[in-house]
Amino acid sequence: MDVSFPTGFPMRADRLLSLLMLLQTHGRMTARDLAAELEVSERTIYRDLEALSTAGIPVYTERGPGGGIALVEEYRTNLTGLTADEVQALFMLSIPSPLLQLGVGETLRSALRKLAAALPPSRLPDREMARQRIYLDTSWWGQPGQVLPHLATVQQAIWQERRLRVAVRTFFGGEIDVIVEPLGLVAKASEWHLVALRSGRPHVYRVADLTAVEMLEDAFERPADFNLVAFWEAYCARVEAERGIYGVRLRISPDLARELTWHLGEQAAGALSRAGAPDAEGWREITLWFSDPAEARGRILSLGRAAEVIDPLPLRKSVLDYARQIVQFYEERSHEKG
Repeated sequence: MDVSFPTGFPMRADRLLSLLMLLQTHGRMTARDLAAELEVSERTIYRDLEALSTAGIPVYTERGPGGGIALVEEYRTNLTGLTADEVQALFMLSIPSPLLQLGVGETLRSALRKLAAALPPSRLPDREMARQRIYLDTSWWGQPGQVLPHLATVQQAIWQERRLRVAVRTFFGGEIDVIVEPLGLVAKASEWHLVALRSGRPHVYRVADLTAVEMLEDAFERPADFNLVAFWEAYCARVEAERGIYGVRLRISPDLARELTWHLGEQAAGALSRAGAPDAEGWREITLWFSDPAEARGRILSLGRAAEVIDPLPLRKSVLDYARQIVQFYEERSHEKG
């Protein structure tokens, strides 16, 4: 549908299109109903109708009981060409939490409302069927909603191609201050990452690790050949290739064996499929792979007494040492409060 509005006409094009789509859906509406739906006055509605007529849209008004505003019967928008499968696919979409964090959730909802308003009556059941049967939840169990106070500033700097001074929390609890040239934002598993140049080389930072962000006045020139999608895919492939270089042999309890995939994902499923038969107590030995000893220790400690490290011996001793420190800490705190 190609609609050209008069040059300099003061009406907002998005409201005019919304009005057109409402008439397409409902067939006939009063000026009062249209005004309520679009949150404007009835006088504004009549001015919008004049704009549509001037643009060549066949809209007419009938006064009196049973009257209202309508399009001529033969008029249709291009959106009526959507098939039932296409409508269902569109309305299976739910707005993921990363886009809500960017502040575009209401804009997307408005776009979907306009799309729904443009559907012919015969397609409305397809829309409702998809909504009631498919729902996409992108968050993980026990994953709290992240508060990202610096996300908006990062996004603004990306749009304006301006440098950022950021403080980044390190793995060991410290911080580093760097100046970066932000190239893009990527949401992976509902977690935002900043891709930025530092000293001419691309780096990736978790937005949750940015403790301070300042947008600087000086701009930078974005590399003409930088492709965010291609970079991210190559980065993820490199990270995956570097993962799993630290092998750990574990003895796990029967209860943990049933829940291990929930705790550790697909790697656990593969390890269990390769494990031998349970021993007399029902425990099984498996081998898991981690990126480094620190990750292995943290994951294994989270499993409590349901997992025992068999090998490597240094990791077994490290887990034991951490467990003793925890016990000692709580015993001392209990005596203080006792």
